[in-house]
Formats: sequence, structure tokens, C-alpha cells
Amino acid sequence: MLSLFDQGAPTPAPTPFNMAAHVLAHADALSDKVALVVMSLDGSEDWTYSAMKAAILGTGTGLLQQGLAPGQIVLMRLGNTVEFPIAYLACIAVGLVPVPTSSQLTDPEVAKMVAELSPAAILRDPDIACPDTPGIPQLTLEALEEMRILPPAAFHMGDPERLGYIIYTSGTSGVPRAVCHAHRAIWARQMMHEGWYGLHRDDRLMHAGAFNWTFTLGTGLMDPWSVGATALIPAKGVDLMALPRLLKSHKATIFAAAPGVYRKLLSDHPDIHLPDLRHGLTAGEKLSETIREDWFEATGTALYEAYGMSECSTFISASPSSPAHPGTLGRPQPGRRIAIVDETGPVPLGTEGTIAVDRRDPGLMLGYYRAEADTQARFMGDWFLTGDQGVMDEDFYITYSGRDDDMMNAGGFRVSPLEVEAALSRFPGIGTVGVTDVEVKADTRVIAAFYTSDAPLDDAALQAFAQSNLARYKHPRLFQRLDALPTNPNGKLSRRALRENFEANT
Repeated sequence: MLSLFDQGAPTPAPTPFNMAAHVLAHADALSDKVALVVMSLDGSEDWTYSAMKAAILGTGTGLLQQGLAPGQIVLMRLGNTVEFPIAYLACIAVGLVPVPTSSQLTDPEVAKMVAELSPAAILRDPDIACPDTPGIPQLTLEALEEMRILPPAAFHMGDPERLGYIIYTSGTSGVPRAVCHAHRAIWARQMMHEGWYGLHRDDRLMHAGAFNWTFTLGTGLMDPWSVGATALIPAKGVDLMALPRLLKSHKATIFAAAPGVYRKLLSDHPDIHLPDLRHGLTAGEKLSETIREDWFEATGTALYEAYGMSECSTFISASPSSPAHPGTLGRPQPGRRIAIVDETGPVPLGTEGTIAVDRRDPGLMLGYYRAEADTQARFMGDWFLTGDQGVMDEDFYITYSGRDDDMMNAGGFRVSPLEVEAALSRFPGIGTVGVTDVEVKADTRVIAAFYTSDAPLDDAALQAFAQSNLARYKHPRLFQRLDALPTNPNGKLSRRALRENFEANT
């Protein structure tokens, strides 16, 4: 048998369609139900479905009044506040194309995005880094907040295949790529509701991340609202170690976080009593069996892992109805068509190959922005190639074998070592530089930079340079000078050797 999970072509999204309209489809029927709780130890800020819909469509009206038109790109430089999802859905509701970005990005990083996208406007929190943009208006946080009370805009309905939003991901080239998604991407996420979440209308789903993280936007907000559930998000500044208390006091039934969050909570709270919690969700980096077992021991609840990427969100996962076999990621979500392939197509069961997604998957990207050659390079016939390796067993469970492109995970963010190397190579006195993630203790990986130079360089100066040129999650956490960087037989840098040598000597 071949390594192929095939449930046929998925049901297409209806026409006409609008992603924001789909997310808010239950808002009128559940007008008085709490859609969002912004949690803090001092209290909470509650948003009903009617209030959230009114704020979103009012903001949509305000954006159109600024002269923006459907199809235009809007760059989002907003912080960890409720204004982020309101503005995001407002753009989509009226046919604009939002580009949510991390608040940790630096001016130079944002400047590259502006140059590539030529946005029609930038939504700007003054506390978030953003270069001057002559000719491109920057709409302030205050202006956005004032738009909430405007009359509601109508949903801009249309072809579900049209461009809905753009997100950035680090690519194998070392240059962050703009990934274009259609409105239909939200339709595809329904396969996660049972295939990963076990999500229902009466759930209270708490996400540990910030509003302006795409993992939070999707799993923490869009998906709960799509079924009429309640989303729980910690307010800006809430300490990580307060999360167990908030989980309990707000009666969370599902908790979503990156594996590193679970690890930190367990280190400080070995016994976590959460009587309302049914299970936890995790994605963004590989979940270790140690964390999975320790969480169950501490809480009595299971963790369900999902695998995905910016180009297709998640499509392989464990779930309450289909727990993962030991050591596996889980299995393809119902409705997906997933294979393990080599250059000829699906390989036999039990054979390692590249994890691939059917190109007809409604959650798959439209392509990279104005990069047709790069887009086509990711496809082989009917398959989108993830670049990650795996093995499928006879029950369709997939074991993750590693990355073939040296991509790193930093707290759930995918980071290209080439991007970090390119930035550090400009530091005065540095010769060659190689970047990889290394394990510094059990279940803890950090980004490390190894370099050559005529004399040792000052770590503090290197850190300061990284802070000025890279988002915080891309910063190396350690620097190490070497006489020479290891290379493979072709003379190319071997990041695997860097990683193995470091770990063998620590």
C-alpha cells in the first residue's frame, strides 16, 4: 500500500463568500452571548457577539471612508490588544487584504515588507516599530477605535478563491515570504474542529498567545467564533505563570498554547487543578513525550498536537476522537488528502519521504506574493511539498522525521537560519556565521549563532546588533566563536554538524 490518505475532493466553499461573514455567521443568533473575554487578574473585558460584530463592521465603514477600496493591501502594525482582531476582520469584511505582522519586527524588517507590498495604508499603534512611509497613510490606533461606533458596512461578498489576507513566513531562501491566502481558507478550518480541537458551541477556548500572532488569530479567535463558542485571551502584560489561575477562574474547557508554554507552566506548577478543562491543544513546534506525559500527570488531561505551516495551517493532528499513536504527530484530518512522497509520487507505507498536501486543499495558499517561480517550485504534480520529512503507518498515523531545509522553531515561530545569518554577517569583525537551534536542556531549544573572527567578539554587542535588526523571536540566545565552521563534502555549511557538535560538548 502507498502512503496516501485520500478522502476525495473536499467540499468547496459556497459562492458568494466572505471569510469574515463566515466567522460571524452566528453573531446575530447569539447576540448576547460573550464572544471574547480579555482576561487579567484584576478583572476581565467582555465582548458579546453583537458588540464584536458592530465594532468590526463599524471599523470596516471607517476604512472605506478613508478612501480604501476592495482588493487593496493594508499592513497591520498593531500590538497585543483587541483592536488587532477587530481591524483584521474589518478589513476582510469589506474586501481589503490585511497583512497581520508580529509586533516584534524591527523598522528595517517592516521596511522590506512595505517595499514589497506597497500597501494602500498601514494600521499603526505608535508603540509598535514602523518606518516613515511617505505617500502611504498610517491610521492611528485612536482613529481605529473611533471607527467602531460607525454604521455597519455590508460584507463584501465574492469568489471564495479571491485574495483574502497575506501572512509572512520565513522561507528557505532566508527572505521572509508573503503567503497569499484566499477567503476559502477559513472554510477549510472546519476540518480542524473535529480533526484536532473537538470544538463545540458551548466551549470556552483559551489561547495563551497574543492577539497579533497568527496561531492565536486562527485557533484562539476565528475558529471559536465560527461555531459560536467563547474565546478567552490573556490581556497584554499578563504573566505566563498566571495562566493556570485564569484557566480555572474562567472555566476554560480547551487550552491552546505552544509546547514551550506547557513546559514553563509545568516547571512552576507541578500540580494544576483545572476541573473544567477537557484537553489541551498544541502546535508551532514538535511536542515532546515528556511534556505530554507531565501535563497529563499534573492535570489529568491530554494534549493533542497538530502539524501545519503558514502555507496550509494545520492538516495533520491528534484529537479527542483519534488520539495519536505514541511518537506520531497524529493522522490527516478528515476531509484531507495527504501523502508521503518522493520524486515519483506517494511512497510505500513505512517509507520515509516528504509530507505533501493535495493542491486542491481549500486551506492551501494561493501562492507567494508576486513570486510565481517560487510558488511553482513547491509543487510536484498534484502535490504541495512541505519540505518536512515523515513516515506514514498502516493506520495513516505520521511520524515526523525532521526538516530538510534547516528551518528552526523559536517559541512556535518558524525562523530561517539564512535570515538570521544574513543579518549577523553585517556585524563588524565577523567572518563567517552559521545559525541553528540547539538543545540546551531537556525539551528546551534555543537559536544559537556560531561564527569565526580574528578575535573573540563581545556578546553584548552582538545581542544589541541582533535587537536592532531582527524581531525578538529571531534573536540568537547564545553566541559561540569557532576556529572554523563545519562543512559537508560539497563545501557547504553543515548546520546539522554545528548542532550535533554543540550538543555533544555540553
